[in-house]
Amino acid sequence: MMYSEKVMDHFMNPRNVGEIENADGIGEVGNVKCGDIMKIYLKIEENIIKDVKFKTFGCGSAIATSSMATEMIIGKSIEEALKLTNKAVAEALDGLPPVKMHCSVLAEQAVKSAIIDYAKKNNIHIDGLEDIKIDDDHDHHHDIEEE
Repeated sequence: MMYSEKVMDHFMNPRNVGEIENADGIGEVGNVKCGDIMKIYLKIEENIIKDVKFKTFGCGSAIATSSMATEMIIGKSIEEALKLTNKAVAEALDGLPPVKMHCSVLAEQAVKSAIIDYAKKNNIHIDGLEDIKIDDDHDHHHDIEEE
């Protein structure tokens, strides 16, 4: 299986690993069946994501996509972070092998689930949140075309 240099770099030297104490939002996604579990912590001030940390238990692609996703949302507004797609994460890593695309889906969902947590904790309404479905029971060969 061929991995891009960027995937290897983020796997060997992942950015933003760890946890944030008293995080404003925490998202955990994944399932035990495929073994990839991601937890993302957000520090949010005045609608801007000031800090992101992650802990991922999973394969190299899961770690690389978590790392890249955190890099892509730091400094962004909540609305911008919600627009993060798994395709954007995969593209930023110069592509992922098709069987590993589910890792980028997990990374996207972990970010969204942390934002949902933040909205719930603070009782705020964020446009578009109600349309997000977090699918914990994904499997390895779902349709790669899905958004």
